Amino acid sequence: MSDTTPTTDSPGFDEMARDIAEVPAVEVIVTVAVNLMSAAAVKLGLTENGDEHKDLDEARKLVHALAGLLDASTTEISSFHAAPLRDGLKSLQLAFREASLVPDEPGQGPGEKYTGPVFG
Repeated sequence: MSDTTPTTDSPGFDEMARDIAEVPAVEVIVTVAVNLMSAAAVKLGLTENGDEHKDLDEARKLVHALAGLLDASTTEISSFHAAPLRDGLKSLQLAFREASLVPDEPGQGPGEKYTGPVFG
């Protein structure tokens, strides 16, 4: 085990567990989704320094994971939370399709296994 791995003997572990216990599941799901969206946007080159971090293989994985998370949590989060996340996912899927030199067939793009084909 590394020196940075928290254990139940680590100072602050109980406090961290208590903090996590107070966070509703919806907030955890939304936070993870936003982190996936942000990382995918970076890997798609949609940030200020665009091409510096562009990596479509990595972006595909992140967009696919985001789609899977949103699909799995559909019944767990309200449409108030889900609607903007789905819109963000679709924007990322369209950006991926636009950035690809050889576009995927409809329904074969990242996350389309969960969302169905995405068109502009």
